[in-house]
Amino acid sequence: MSKIIQTPLAPKAIGPYVQAIQCDSMLFISGQLPINPENMAVDEGIEAQTTRCLTHIFSIVEAAGFPRSSIVKLTVYMQDLSQFTEMNRAYESCLAGHRPTRSTVEVARLPKDVLIEIDAICHQ
Repeated sequence: MSKIIQTPLAPKAIGPYVQAIQCDSMLFISGQLPINPENMAVDEGIEAQTTRCLTHIFSIVEAAGFPRSSIVKLTVYMQDLSQFTEMNRAYESCLAGHRPTRSTVEVARLPKDVLIEIDAICHQ
């Protein structure tokens, strides 16, 4: 049985998908863009964009009733891997010691020309 998870603390989907789907003890979170859900503005810089993406993920995780520690996998899509060190600094700060598995890939382009997109898988 699956359940759609939505929160106004993360931006609404900009296409034919949902923020997240919970399947029993698993939560699958769609790629989150660094968009302010209040005014749809995009944050400047890779560190601010990384923080915004992870904040959205945390909001969705909490809306599903999962603890942040349930995040077991994050996939980071970056437009420019030369900014990896700055992204990693913000990423580590946001996760505050939690260390899920992660893949990071460079992509040619992201929606709205953002610098980063992050998706997540959780298990509790």
